[in-house]
Amino acid sequence: MLIDAGLSARQISTRLASIGEDLDSIDAILVTHEHSDHVSGLPVLCRQMKRPAPVFMTAPAASAMDWNGLASPAIELFQAGSRLEVGDFSIQSFTIPHDSADPVGFVLQADGVKLAIATDLGYLPENVKFHIGGAHFLLLESNHNPEMLKVGPYPWHIKQRILSRKGHLSNEAACEYIASDLSSETQILVLGHLSEQNNSIWDAELCARQALERRGVHPRLVVQTPRQQGDPIIL
Repeated sequence: MLIDAGLSARQISTRLASIGEDLDSIDAILVTHEHSDHVSGLPVLCRQMKRPAPVFMTAPAASAMDWNGLASPAIELFQAGSRLEVGDFSIQSFTIPHDSADPVGFVLQADGVKLAIATDLGYLPENVKFHIGGAHFLLLESNHNPEMLKVGPYPWHIKQRILSRKGHLSNEAACEYIASDLSSETQILVLGHLSEQNNSIWDAELCARQALERRGVHPRLVVQTPRQQGDPIIL
């Protein structure tokens, strides 16, 4: 399964090839929301697939999509909070607080393994904590350092948006969750969606390691560098 398609179709194809896969190995595409950094490659990607995969989106997100003049693919609409079944995977969607049409996160479960993805959210409400709890693999947003953001180059209205409860999760907010709620069952913690202008790998990692020490848990920590392809992770 592919979750979001914010890279170009060429980049996605190249990165799949680097791990021995291709576009036609994709059985389904799950879309969290319609912002361009999550769907810009989707129209061309769907057109290039010889064996089109269903695209799972909420109805508001699908309505807000710009297909760039291309015919829309086979869309499977679902309601935020509903459960999906794709092959051997049971997929639970959950609402997240973000300034898009109907944003969701996903929890995927198969063969006793639980994977959770929570990015693009202004804060961590209890429903999100409930769904991502106990995940063996967790991809969590650690978008910005608030002080770097405040003195950075963005216009003030963009800074306000990022800092809002429907914006993006700061390093401090992510680490507060890690220190107080991260499950001892989590084997791999990936911090993602880092801002290139308003964050640093060093700051996000230091904050997370200190939070892990306070929590007393020791999963493998990966801080994903923006724009770079990460190493394959096997559970």
